[in-house]
Amino acid sequence: MKKVLITGAAALTTLAGVAHAQSSITLYGLIDAGLSYTNNQIAGTGSGHSNWEMTSGAVQYSRWGLRGGEDLGAGLKAIFTLESGFNVNNGQYSSNNRIFNRQAYVGLSSRDYGALTLGRQTDSMVDFVAPLSLTGTEFGGTHFAHPLDNDNLNDSFQINNSVKYQSPAFGGLRFGALYGFSNQAGSFTNNRAYSFGMSYRAGALNFGAGYLQLNSSARTPAQLNTNGAVTDTTGASLQGALSPSGVPLGVLASSQKTFGLGVNYSFGPAVAGFVYSHSKFAQFFQGGLSGTFQNFEGNFRYALTPSVELAGAYTYSRAGGNGGGGIPHWNQVSAMADYHFSLRTDVYIQGAWQRVSPSGTSPLGVAWINGVSAPSSTTNQVQATVGLRHRF
Repeated sequence: MKKVLITGAAALTTLAGVAHAQSSITLYGLIDAGLSYTNNQIAGTGSGHSNWEMTSGAVQYSRWGLRGGEDLGAGLKAIFTLESGFNVNNGQYSSNNRIFNRQAYVGLSSRDYGALTLGRQTDSMVDFVAPLSLTGTEFGGTHFAHPLDNDNLNDSFQINNSVKYQSPAFGGLRFGALYGFSNQAGSFTNNRAYSFGMSYRAGALNFGAGYLQLNSSARTPAQLNTNGAVTDTTGASLQGALSPSGVPLGVLASSQKTFGLGVNYSFGPAVAGFVYSHSKFAQFFQGGLSGTFQNFEGNFRYALTPSVELAGAYTYSRAGGNGGGGIPHWNQVSAMADYHFSLRTDVYIQGAWQRVSPSGTSPLGVAWINGVSAPSSTTNQVQATVGLRHRF
């Protein structure tokens, strides 16, 4: 009897070892903290004031997460990701009502057929276009975003209730699509989203394109379907400027249609790129206003040494339609220098200057660099940050 028990225990131990070998869980994260200076910030009423402050996520949003998978055999895996953004200054979640506010999904991944996942996920603009823009990368990030992150290339919001497919690479070609359900009986389109995109890499050339559409029947915050596809944000984006309630502008529009494309070309230690994006908001708020944003970004980065990297971007953006009150346009110049102590730890200095040239009675008539806590009191704003970033 004792011999049988010992043999059984050994078998169980062996099986446990096999199961453990087939599964994996990784704890990962990024902490980005810095000291920032901004001029002309509005403080209450009256003229603007300079502001010295400690900031979290000046380049990349601070976050931690868990990702894992189980090998199911024949090239098939069960996969999951749970990711939470936070403010390193005070330890708070970046979203009040979510633990895993950045991503939360589970799905199946095949070596030959791609991945199908369900949960809270990023859209195709983030997946395929953002990597070609400095705002969507570690080389520029939050403050490099196009005005008010109107195209979501800085990943200001994610899509709830979403089903997403990502293909494997076919000779350099990848593609994907996403659909976010409204989850509302009798209102299938009230706060739904869908998105698709592709990328192609051939040697030194990298190309990407994406499309995102949000639909809603709401006209006031009280009518918003709070269980729908888009319900909160993690950064200062368009609704911060035009929606006093803080509700995402696209959710209160009959539609938001955003498309973009970008290209990068590498030569030696340098990478040059161009990104174009266009966002159209139809009938937002009770007034039935409409507006468009176009963004043109040229960017460049250069590895001066294996430890030192320089990056810069120029963005020209313009707004139009009766929501813009004319044709306001923005010019922004951004630059960053980064020094790596190791693969996981670096220090950086970055800065951005933005000027807006309003027309008519535009509500967008003052400068506001993305990620800065308050808009400028004038048409100009300057921001500079010295920061430390650590990955684990």
